Amino acid sequence: MPIAVMRVPVIRTFVASAAIAGGAGRISTARRDSSGATGSGANGGPQAEVMAVIERARKEPGNFEAQMQAADLFRQINRLDGALEFYERAFKSRPKDFKLLVALGDTNFELKRYEEAERWYQSASKQNPNDATVRNDLGLSFYLRSPRDLDRAIAAYRDALKIDPRYEKSLQNLTQALIDKGEKGAAGETLKRLEEVNPNNTALAPLRSQLQQ
Repeated sequence: MPIAVMRVPVIRTFVASAAIAGGAGRISTARRDSSGATGSGANGGPQAEVMAVIERARKEPGNFEAQMQAADLFRQINRLDGALEFYERAFKSRPKDFKLLVALGDTNFELKRYEEAERWYQSASKQNPNDATVRNDLGLSFYLRSPRDLDRAIAAYRDALKIDPRYEKSLQNLTQALIDKGEKGAAGETLKRLEEVNPNNTALAPLRSQLQQ
């Protein structure tokens, strides 16, 4: 069985809670309860503050910062369609903003809209060609779609490694993609590089097992 691929934190503006290698191999993000706040007292409290941010964004559609704040709040509570609404409003104001383009890619990725995620990651890469993380996530948008596009995934992972030859996530993902494609010689070389970068990577053993099959 292929191991889970590795991904970067979903929301880059917030601290991830723990690294996991399940599902899409994403790193989990800290989630609050479904209300979008940690609690509310008689005077409104945090929930009232959240509602104020969202209301401001609705009243000021041309305010880029307000749209981003509202979208990020929706991302925190896993209301991804709501996040997309405000990110797309923000896009009208700043269509070349790198952070926004990445957020649009990440949100669509989280919704498993991999072709749409690809579009936004490609746009982000045009704004910052030297971001290995975006290249890695672009590769995953090819790897996880149906049908899987291994050639384009491999190319994207290799692009990430041209930027950062020791980028662990792309080394692991590239090894897995090469095994899936049947290129075990190249996979073995990449696996050696992965072990040099992190001898304690938990994917090493299952990757070796796949190479021996």
